[in-house]
Parts: sequence; structure tokens; C-alpha cells
Amino acid sequence: MTIRTKLNSKQVALTAVFTALYAVLGFIKISPIIGLSQQGITAAAIIAPIIGILLGPYVGTLSTSLGGVIGFSVGSISPPSLFAGIAAAFCAGMIKEKRRIVSTITYLGLFLLFAFFPTVGPAWLFPLNTWFQILGLIILISPLQRIAAESMDSNNNTRMFAGFFLACLTSTLAGQIAGSLIFEALTPNPVALLGYWQTLTILYPIERTIIAVAATLISIPLMKALSLANMLPSTILLRRPVEPEKDP
Repeated sequence: MTIRTKLNSKQVALTAVFTALYAVLGFIKISPIIGLSQQGITAAAIIAPIIGILLGPYVGTLSTSLGGVIGFSVGSISPPSLFAGIAAAFCAGMIKEKRRIVSTITYLGLFLLFAFFPTVGPAWLFPLNTWFQILGLIILISPLQRIAAESMDSNNNTRMFAGFFLACLTSTLAGQIAGSLIFEALTPNPVALLGYWQTLTILYPIERTIIAVAATLISIPLMKALSLANMLPSTILLRRPVEPEKDP
């Protein structure tokens, strides 16, 4: 599979629009970041996996990187959120393109760095915190990742929803892990982070599930509309296959 993506003028414009939208949504806070005063998880977290799915892992990563840098420069996106969006877009794009090994290794690498971060990682302080992240890793390692990627191109609405949801859930978890890794580096205090991991053990699974559902509900109709308009880098028209005629 080639990694080169050809973009026409409409697709370049679409990428620019998503970059700007990502930066703007950084101003809309949907959840506070415990431990970072005046910072919050923003609506950009919802659109990050959507950008990866629609634009692919490379262009999607570029879009969230540029949008994140713009948001960071104006103070709307925190350092953890900046890296979280990049990771989420990349993983979502890889899942959509059926790059199972790359998406799994990326997620696993981020998880190990986060969990075993020296002295303050949850593996040392409160291992239970990682239970939902491990569930995301199991999804990626198991046949569920392949099923999700195939279901995203399905004409069955239920299968399509399930496929998009699994892709959005695992990719937003990858983003949460990447953001938490940056948070660890910025807050090397075992006492503070012990309370942080304990507090988030139940909260972040709820938060990430809500983000995944919202991203799924937005991405499916958007994917269909943009595909039919031939505006995606690798357009796959979501049409029913033509059934062969049966012999009388």
C-alpha cells in the first residue's frame, strides 16, 4: 500500500478548513483538565479522530498539528491537548486505512511510555487507572480492529456505526494517553499524580466514550457527503454494490 496521498484543489481546501476548524474548536471547553488550572479538554478532541478518518493518517496528522500549533499559540489548546489531537488523528487514520500493525504499535508504544513513566507513571502509583486503556489495546490487537475497519465501509448502518465507534474510541484513547504522557512530563510530582490517577480511573472512560459517540455521530454523515462529492484524499463512494444478475 502506497503512503503517498494525492490531493486536488478541493481536498487542499478541505484540509485547510479542518485545520482552521480544529483551532477554533480549541476555544470550546467540554471538560476541565484536573491538575492544570484554566485548561480544559476542548471540542477539538471530538473532531481530531474525524480529521484522521476523513483525511487519512498523514494529512490528518498535518491538519491537527497545524491547527494545534495555532490553538496553542493563542492559548486555546494546552500542550497535552496538542499532542493528544495529533495522536488521535494519526491512529484513526491508520485504522481507517486498515494499517493494523502501525496503529497497534503506535498505541502500544504510547501506552508503555505513559504507564511506565519514571516514578510517576500509573504502573508504579495506581495501575488500576489503565484498565480502560488496556481495553482499547485489546480492541486493536484482536480481530475487532479489522472488523471495525471493514465495517466503516459497510452499507449497513448498524455495522457502520459500530465500526466508526470502535475506531473513534481507540483513537481518542490513544490521544488521551499521549496527552497524559505530556502531563506526566510537566508534573513530575508522585503525590499529586497519585491523586490524579485515582480520580480519573472512572472519569476518563466516561469522558472518552462520550467523545467517541459524538465523533461517530458527526463523522458518518460527513464521510458520506464528502465521499459523494469526491473531496476526500482517498475517496471511497459509499454505494451499494451492483448484484450480478441471476439466471432465470
